Amino acid sequence: MFLQSIKMAWEAICASKMRSFLTMLGIIIGVTALVVLVSLVQGATGLITDEVNALGNDMLTVTIADDKGAPLRLEDLSDLALLPQVGRLAPTGSMHAAAKYQAADASVTVYGTTPAYYDIYGLQLEAGRFLKAADLDNRSYVAVLSYQTAVELFGKADVVGSRFAIDGRSFDIVGVLAEDTSMMSSMMSELAVYIPFTVESRMAGEPYVTSFAVSAGSDCDLAEQSVSNELLSRFQHDDEAFSIVNMSSISSTMETVTGTLSLLLGGIAAISLLVGGIGIMNIMLVSVTERTREIGIRKAIGADHRSIMAQFLIEALMISLLGCFFGLLLSGVILSAASMLAASITFSMSPNVVLLSVGFSSGVGLLFGLYPAHKAAKKQPIQALRYEG
Repeated sequence: MFLQSIKMAWEAICASKMRSFLTMLGIIIGVTALVVLVSLVQGATGLITDEVNALGNDMLTVTIADDKGAPLRLEDLSDLALLPQVGRLAPTGSMHAAAKYQAADASVTVYGTTPAYYDIYGLQLEAGRFLKAADLDNRSYVAVLSYQTAVELFGKADVVGSRFAIDGRSFDIVGVLAEDTSMMSSMMSELAVYIPFTVESRMAGEPYVTSFAVSAGSDCDLAEQSVSNELLSRFQHDDEAFSIVNMSSISSTMETVTGTLSLLLGGIAAISLLVGGIGIMNIMLVSVTERTREIGIRKAIGADHRSIMAQFLIEALMISLLGCFFGLLLSGVILSAASMLAASITFSMSPNVVLLSVGFSSGVGLLFGLYPAHKAAKKQPIQALRYEG
């Protein structure tokens, strides 16, 4: 009986191909909107989350706003590094300066730091070396350039051993960092130069540490608490004297925000599926009216209430699922085109989104097919056979 109902539903759909397609169109558009919007959000937010994670989930950045007459010196960071749950620390002094090599010049951001900075931020070298402890102790005028800075000033990355000037002071280039192709780097488009903190602090006229980065030993939250307690003790228990940014908290917040955004857009797109369901109900009511005599004949030869309802419910469900199928195909085409246009992001349909679309389409087909099916099933055989249309 079930297979017979499926066969009859398929024949009814094929008998009016254009009408059936127009009925499916609402579901096709709804499924496409749902899948494409959610997939675009997941693809874009996935890239952003990866970029944030690449900065390090085990890192803290500390900024001191008011030292309360007890400023942090470079040697104080060694004491902070002995705290429980704390791994390595590095000052992150910075200043804007003019860099010059022969006829080329550029505005750069100069970072004063220590060798630990390289490991904390997970940097990679293209050539040469990073800063050494001896560079800080001797206040050596040496510099490590970002890949973009080397290309901007010299037109090439192989510049280890060359000399250039920062605000009129001559520096030896001891290393060049590997090219950073991340989206965040391209958005910032910053030309960076790394020099010993002891040199940068003298050039900037700021001998104290006003910001530093911390790598957590095992638990980032415990490391944050440990550093916070030490700084509170140093700065007269004024929690406004400094601020700590926990990268693991940022990642968790990003996941929450992007998940909420996906649900919101998915819910908005699902409204169009409901509109498509209204179209299914409308056309099924027309179909019930057109096939009144057929219903009367089926009832006259023994078809019961359940079998009539099943026939029309299956037809509504089949229209909805066919619309879902074509909607998924169209979504795949759109997402492939979007991936080609946005070379840095790959958009794809996740299994969860596909299952959600199929489940929602099935629910819409059954929900909006229920009333027409019930209307067909409750028709009286004699009245149905007398119907002239």
